[in-house]
Amino acid sequence: MQLHHRLKVFNFLFFGMLALFVPFLPVYLGERGLSPREIGLVVGTGGFVTIFTQPLWGFISDKTKTIRKILLLLLFLASLFGYFLFSVDGFLLLVVFAMFVYFFLMPIDPLMESLNFTVAEAAKISYGSIRTYGALGYAVLALVTGYIMSYFGNNSVGILFVILGIIGFLIIWKMPDAPTSSKPVTIAGLKNFLSNKQTLSFLLLVFICSVPARMNETFLGVHILSLGGSTKLVGQAFFISAASEIIIFALSFWWLRSGKELLIITIAAFFFFVRFFVSAWITDPQMLALVQLLQMLTFPIFYTAAIQYLYRIVPVEWRATGQTVLALLFFGISSIVSSYAGGFLYNSLTGQHYYLVISGISLIGTIYGLVSLFVNRKKITLD
Repeated sequence: MQLHHRLKVFNFLFFGMLALFVPFLPVYLGERGLSPREIGLVVGTGGFVTIFTQPLWGFISDKTKTIRKILLLLLFLASLFGYFLFSVDGFLLLVVFAMFVYFFLMPIDPLMESLNFTVAEAAKISYGSIRTYGALGYAVLALVTGYIMSYFGNNSVGILFVILGIIGFLIIWKMPDAPTSSKPVTIAGLKNFLSNKQTLSFLLLVFICSVPARMNETFLGVHILSLGGSTKLVGQAFFISAASEIIIFALSFWWLRSGKELLIITIAAFFFFVRFFVSAWITDPQMLALVQLLQMLTFPIFYTAAIQYLYRIVPVEWRATGQTVLALLFFGISSIVSSYAGGFLYNSLTGQHYYLVISGISLIGTIYGLVSLFVNRKKITLD
């Protein structure tokens, strides 16, 4: 089996594991009796862990020039602690094991995305043709997990998590490492990248847009349950959301244009605003699940364009670390802000006001994107 085919299978399995962890951890914690504020505390603290662990493993990968061996280690430990997380009771144990899963599971995402892009370039295929299988895995496992929790209880999720991890481990074990850059890794190169005004402006845009996206993802399941929905409906909502991404990723070769990434990101930011503003006025949990179809116009467009833009401006030898910085903003720092603030807001406001707040943040992101476009075009004209 060729490298990119194995990578497609691993994308399916890994994002299936994320589907068990990201949307269902708040639901699981809620079923264990935690309040929205306590749920926000657990998820937000996980974001703090991610801040340190993602750069750490990205740096190790760049220095050792291997992604495969790092993935094997992270996957094994994430699977082990994931099993315990979905098997224990008590607030302290839940916090401890959640932190371990965050420490080992979340760094896999940027490393794998870097692998996706590198392998796609080497095989002369589109990044989206590989990433599509990740969206498919997320969709299928989100749907399956909702039914499993409903019929077999919360603890059964841990068994499914381990099964996916074991299969993923075997796939990576048989997979050769991706080609790496021959350029030496230098701290000076990274400093030049991170101190560039264009880079900082781009990262700020990513952060502004990612906060409301993460606030929705963290409390969507909790909100569906509060409206009278079931865990099965939560699974269906995330299935609809992830399934809608598939065609967008698959057709990325058609709609993604080099040099147009900022415009595409801004358009996605606007649809984030539309999605959350509409969600604010919905009181039927089934309708709220259907609204997740708007995911196709938001996350896959936003994230794919962001990755391509990043890879145009980051030094080639720092790609894994650059990808880690992007993931750190979207899944780490934004997770801290969205979880702590989201837990407080959801606990203090109505669901409608909560979604009006996050739609307002998305609108700010849209405006900032438009300003960035104007500044960049003016700079190009002056040059």
